[in-house]
Amino acid sequence: MSRQSERLEFTGSQGSPLAARLDLPESKPRAYALFAHCFTCSKDVLAAARISRALTDFGIAVLRFDFTGLGQSGGDFANTNFSSNIEDLVNAANYLREHHAAPSLLIGHSLGGAAVLAVTHRIPEVRAVATIGAPADPDHLAHLLRESRAEIEACGEAEVELSGRTFRIRRQFLDDIAAQPQAERIRNLGAALLVMHSPTDTTVDADNARRIYEAARHPKSFVALDGADHLLTKPADAAYAAAMLATWAGRYAVAPLPEPAASSTSEDPAEGLVVVAETGTGAFAQRIMIGRHRLAADEPAPIGTDSGPSPYDFLLAGLGACTSMTVRMYAERKKWPLEKVTVSLRHSRIHAQDCSNCETETGQVDRIERVIRFDGDLDDEQRQRLREIADKCPVHRTLHSEIVIDTTVVDDGRGPTTISDDLDVGVQA
Repeated sequence: MSRQSERLEFTGSQGSPLAARLDLPESKPRAYALFAHCFTCSKDVLAAARISRALTDFGIAVLRFDFTGLGQSGGDFANTNFSSNIEDLVNAANYLREHHAAPSLLIGHSLGGAAVLAVTHRIPEVRAVATIGAPADPDHLAHLLRESRAEIEACGEAEVELSGRTFRIRRQFLDDIAAQPQAERIRNLGAALLVMHSPTDTTVDADNARRIYEAARHPKSFVALDGADHLLTKPADAAYAAAMLATWAGRYAVAPLPEPAASSTSEDPAEGLVVVAETGTGAFAQRIMIGRHRLAADEPAPIGTDSGPSPYDFLLAGLGACTSMTVRMYAERKKWPLEKVTVSLRHSRIHAQDCSNCETETGQVDRIERVIRFDGDLDDEQRQRLREIADKCPVHRTLHSEIVIDTTVVDDGRGPTTISDDLDVGVQA
C-alpha cells in the first residue's frame, strides 16, 4: 500500500521550531494519533517510525515530532524538562486540531509514555492512551543520572553521556521530574489505557508497567511484548506492538469502518449469510460480518499486515469447532465423562505420491493434520468411538463431498452473471 509522509514544522513550548512528520494512510484517516518518542531519542527512532507507518495500514494518521532541542528541532536541550515536553505535546495537538483533526489517540514510548499520561487531561478529544516501555514516574530517570547527580547538584549542571551522546543536564531538570504528580494523573486519566511492556526490559523494568496498570481505572489493558528490548529494535516486535495497538484503538479511538452493503435490509446480515469486504486499510485486510459478529481476515507479513487470521486459518477453525461440537453432543447424549475436547489443526500442501491413501496420484493435494485430545475418565472403547464420531462432523463431511459453488457477479449496475463451479474437493483428514 502506498503511504504519504509529510514533513512539517510547528512552534514548540519555548518558541523554537519543532520538526515533525505526519504519516498518512492511503485513504481518509479514521483517526489521528500523536506519538511521543523516548528520552533523548527523536521522531525517527526505529520504534516510532515503524509503529507510525504500520498504523497507517489501519487507517490511523500519526504525527511524530522531535521535542525541543532534540533531532531536527530547534532550541537548547539543557533548557528543557519534563514539563516543557508536556507543553510541546499540547502544541502538537493544537497543530493537528487546527490543520487536520485533534488527536483521539496518544502513544508514548519510554519517557514519552510518561509524557502522554501527563498531558491527556490537556487534550479533551483524547479517548485512548497507549504506553510502550514507560516508567510509572518520570523521576525514574534519576537513576540514569546517578553518576552525575552530585556534580549537577553542586555545580548546577553537568555533561552527561546517554546512549553514546553527550547532553547538558541542569538541576532544574531533576527538580522538575521529582515534582510531577504522575500517580494522580494516571488515576484520573479519563481515557482508555493500553500498557505495553517487555517482561525482559532492562532499561525500564516491567514493575513500572504493573504500577501504571494498578493506578489506572478501567477501561485498561495490558500486552506483554515478550522478548522485545526497550527500543523495539526488532522489526517483528514493532510490527506486533502496532497491530495490537491498532486493534485495541479500534474499540476506543478510531472511527468505525463503513458497513459494506448486504443483501438484507436489516442491520445485520440475514441468518446464514456471511459478508466479506475489503477494509481499505491494508493490501489484503478484510472485514467479515456473520450475523452480529465482526471478524477480521488478512494474510501474514510480508504479503499482508497480519491484522487477522488467513482464509485457511478460518477453514481450520471451522473444521476444529465443528469437530469439537459434534464430539461434545455425542458424549452428552451418551452421558460419557468427557471433560474437555481440544482440537489442533494444520494445513499444508504435499505431493500426491507422498500420500499413501489419496485417490489423486499426480500433482499436489491439500492435507489437514488434525490432533484431537479427549480429557476425562474415558475407556479405550469410548475414545475410539469418539474418534469415529469426529469424522462425522458436518464440516468434515462437506470437505469430503462434492461442492457446488454458484457465483453471481454484480458489475456496476449491469446485469448479474451466474457461474456454477462443480468442485470435487478431496481433503486428507
